[in-house]
Amino acid sequence: MSKEETVTSRRALLAGVGAVGAVTVLSACGADDDAGSAATSGQAGEPTDQAEDPGSNGGGQVLGKVADVPVGGGAIFTSAQMVVTQPTAGQFHGFRAVCTHQGCPIASVDSGTINCSCHGSKFALDSGEPRNGPATRPLTSREVVVKGDEIVLA
Repeated sequence: MSKEETVTSRRALLAGVGAVGAVTVLSACGADDDAGSAATSGQAGEPTDQAEDPGSNGGGQVLGKVADVPVGGGAIFTSAQMVVTQPTAGQFHGFRAVCTHQGCPIASVDSGTINCSCHGSKFALDSGEPRNGPATRPLTSREVVVKGDEIVLA
């Protein structure tokens, strides 16, 4: 192999490695959080929310009955990783049931807040905004609709 062929081969190899690296970086940055929440800001020590698994929590999934969600409170639908609240009669809000602090599952909805038991974070029923830290980002919002007597993931 001549010196010119060696230089060309090295350039081709480096170009190929660079392309693979660029594709890897671009793929890692590709999926944004659903509903455009600020969860991608990722403060130090806080996980960033990932997009929902396409095979789970799909639109049209029945979460439960309207009667399961008390006015001024909410209900956790564990199999769908969802929490649905009803701050006022007939007003339903859906959120991903994962705390934005360190990814712990939401444990309860009581005393007017959505609660994570891992570190004491509490979130507003109507917006998912943190009311008590250490979480600083809101829960990921998911649209829900009422169809008859059922709550459905939109």
